[in-house]
Amino acid sequence: MSVRTNHVDSGNWMAQGWTREQAVISDHDRGILRALGTQLRELAEQPINGEKVKLWTAHNDLVETRPVLLFDAEFGWTELIPNLDCEGEMAQDWEMYLRKEIYSAQIVQDDKPVEAVLYLPYLSTDSGFGIHEERVGDQEEGKAYHWVGPWENMDEDEFEELEVSEFIKTPVIDVDYETSQYVFDLAKDVFDGILDVKFRPRWGWAPWLSLSYSNLRGMENMMIDFYDFPEKVHEIMRLFTDGYLAKYRFLEEHNLLPNNTGNCYVGSGGLGHTSQLHPVDGSVKLMESWGFNEAQETSEISPEMWKEFFLPYQAEIAGLFGLNCYGCCEGLHNRFEDLKATLPRLRRVSVSQWADSVKMAEMLQSDYVYSYKCSPTDLAVPNIDEDYIRANLRRVVELTKRNNNRVEFIMKDNHTLAHTPKNVTEWVRIAREEIARVW
Repeated sequence: MSVRTNHVDSGNWMAQGWTREQAVISDHDRGILRALGTQLRELAEQPINGEKVKLWTAHNDLVETRPVLLFDAEFGWTELIPNLDCEGEMAQDWEMYLRKEIYSAQIVQDDKPVEAVLYLPYLSTDSGFGIHEERVGDQEEGKAYHWVGPWENMDEDEFEELEVSEFIKTPVIDVDYETSQYVFDLAKDVFDGILDVKFRPRWGWAPWLSLSYSNLRGMENMMIDFYDFPEKVHEIMRLFTDGYLAKYRFLEEHNLLPNNTGNCYVGSGGLGHTSQLHPVDGSVKLMESWGFNEAQETSEISPEMWKEFFLPYQAEIAGLFGLNCYGCCEGLHNRFEDLKATLPRLRRVSVSQWADSVKMAEMLQSDYVYSYKCSPTDLAVPNIDEDYIRANLRRVVELTKRNNNRVEFIMKDNHTLAHTPKNVTEWVRIAREEIARVW
């Protein structure tokens, strides 16, 4: 059976729950899921997983280790796993989760450990800020799309006089506990004696401050607003920030925060293992969790504008968390000194393809995780250029070794693997060879 939209994203998160109508497991699907669960448990019991956990823990604790490798195919997973055997919608989502974990352990063989656990989301709704952009295009399938912001076409006087507090509301999360528990109990029954089942809600992933603004006004207007309407920008950013602060505190008070300090994708790439945060399942506190901020929509504005209009608000939110990640695709080499001085308990820093990797290596040293984002275009062709990939990896391995960095190589943001699964294993092989050559 062909794969429906992949609802297992960012490594191993399932972001949305299932209705009663979807929460059906037939005898046919049960047999498939139990067989896959047994396979995953056997893989999880292998000693190498414990070694990988120790590696990630030391790495995030800033102990010197060899560079760490993590691969996530993202939209490319449907090329690696093009068919599913289950028939039900929920069963397909569970099957995809299990097959991705098994594929990672058996075929990818990067540094991602696997666990004998099925992590489930709650069935819920999140109102957001109460105003929504119109999206044109099919982003669910990883295709290009654009958006039309609800305040994008206002004239200057109309925007300047707008009472934004009447429109931007505090996010409200509504959880269907009864249905979520029904699904949880069903999963416990399906995987009885095979896998543990735990809740891991997706909320709290990141406060999308710059994305929220650009969705509201459009990218071009956002760039101009910093010049023409600075007070209005601050007014909007204040409302967004207060909304996120209220949302995070609500999640904490209602025991709805995920434990993101273990085998869990954090930031814009990496795993959360650390000995320096100590959450308690079912009662996770913000100060015992990883936080994450980024502002990639602001890549083309000056460091001074980013510092004025975004960084103070991000730092306020980051103050809730025990350790923080920062950055996604934006280049941080011209922003890092301000970031370091302002964002509390900063630990993981993204070094994207738009960053000056040399400057970042010199600035990060051994004080932060150097989260290097490899180029997914290297794997988006039927025949990869091994010499080119090897040369780029060698440069970064040697550079980060010289600067005593705590480096990880993250391959993500893949929209296609050119329907060539061997690209994945070839990339891991090349990366391991270049790491071994220096380390």
